[in-house]
Amino acid sequence: MTLNPQAKNVLDSLIDPSKHEMKEALAKINMSLDELKPHLQSSSGKPYYRKLLYKSEDVELLVMNWSDLECAPHDHGDSHGWIQVLNGTSVNSVYEVKGSSLPKELFKEYHHQGKFFYAPQKGVHKMQADGAKGLVTLHLYSPPISGMRVYDLEKCAACVVSDDCGAWWPEEQRQRIKEIQLIKQEDGSHAS
Repeated sequence: MTLNPQAKNVLDSLIDPSKHEMKEALAKINMSLDELKPHLQSSSGKPYYRKLLYKSEDVELLVMNWSDLECAPHDHGDSHGWIQVLNGTSVNSVYEVKGSSLPKELFKEYHHQGKFFYAPQKGVHKMQADGAKGLVTLHLYSPPISGMRVYDLEKCAACVVSDDCGAWWPEEQRQRIKEIQLIKQEDGSHAS
């Protein structure tokens, strides 16, 4: 995709950006759903389809359109970023992870069209569309995501996935960089 010159200039200027600089940049590029619609495709049985719009050493910009499936709980490796809801409503579930225990859901947030929300470094969350309004989200991360950890709560496992895998358990062995067995604590305590 060729970004409009204003958006490209804004993103080109981001060098190791702060949380505040990233939110300002995402707001400033002001990309519309109509502008992005030609780049959206079927999610093909996955929680979302994602399209990389821009990538430098310091940041990446992606657009995602969501199916009715939720993604798996995941972090963004060593990256942090902002998510903008362009259409529909996102249900964002935030988790706590202690040591090698299973993630524990803390709360859910609903983010409606036009809202921005932050994904902190090493923060674990999962997203899904709320209803059938066609959830579309725009994501700006720094640095570009690498080493994302995806959790499978039923398998009691985590997997560091390849950069071309989304927030779901990889079907292809090559996308499984490292699998980790987690500890399920029945009494509510956590392993360290």
